[in-house]
Amino acid sequence: MSSHNQTYQARLLTLEIAAILLGLLFLSPFYLVLTNSVKSLKEILIDAASFPQIFHWDNYSSVWSAINFPQAFSNSFLITLFSVVLIVLFSSMAAYQIVRKPTRFNALVFLLLISAMIIPFQSIMLQLVRVTSLLELRGEFYGIVACYLGFGMPLSVFLFHGFIKTVPIELEEAAKVDGSNPYSVFFRIVFPLLMPIAVTVIILNTLWIWNDYLLPVLVIGGNKDLTTLPLAVTKFFGQYTKKWDLALAGLVMAITPIIIFFLSLQKYIVEGVTAGSVKG
Repeated sequence: MSSHNQTYQARLLTLEIAAILLGLLFLSPFYLVLTNSVKSLKEILIDAASFPQIFHWDNYSSVWSAINFPQAFSNSFLITLFSVVLIVLFSSMAAYQIVRKPTRFNALVFLLLISAMIIPFQSIMLQLVRVTSLLELRGEFYGIVACYLGFGMPLSVFLFHGFIKTVPIELEEAAKVDGSNPYSVFFRIVFPLLMPIAVTVIILNTLWIWNDYLLPVLVIGGNKDLTTLPLAVTKFFGQYTKKWDLALAGLVMAITPIIIFFLSLQKYIVEGVTAGSVKG
């Protein structure tokens, strides 16, 4: 029995050491970004993995003024906020309609939405530029929000669709008997019950939209008044020069808010995704 316990303890210790090493491996990029954000460009080029000999905190103040950080942050925040709110609203309503009225047309709409999830974004980039230009959406705030709404709907509808099936239809029928109209039934009865999956949809889309670079560069284009943080950071990468010291400081400033947001709400991702499967 003692030998068995020793073997078990040894295996447990091995697993703990492996987990620690794996954790350090995943944290190494954060170490490189944080340490190099307070180095001079010369020190980064000499040894990017070393600890800073002199902390250049002025990198952050230089980035603040160089990219007009308050405006870029405001643009990213407003675009993310409006896009996520519309995605949650429209995708939840669409999923509710598809689940509660399983007609052939609704089934076809759901199939098209799911099919859109497997289409690579790169294959529609040129068409996206043409369509947004034709509809005068390029370089406009509502244009980038509309694009995020369109690209964010498929996955969001899929998540809401699975969760709505777990909502007891008897609650809706009782509300209708009391005289509630369809909109009142949805917003007062159904939507509050969707909060676990709604939070999951909010987190996933916020992470995507906040960090996205490709869609803003295609839709926003040269409109500097709408420059987001990912676009602003690319200012430090020119054809012949790359200001790694300022770029990494800007990267830290850009990812810090979204990391805090994710860490504070990460538990809801698993709860929201698994809630539907457990109830079903």
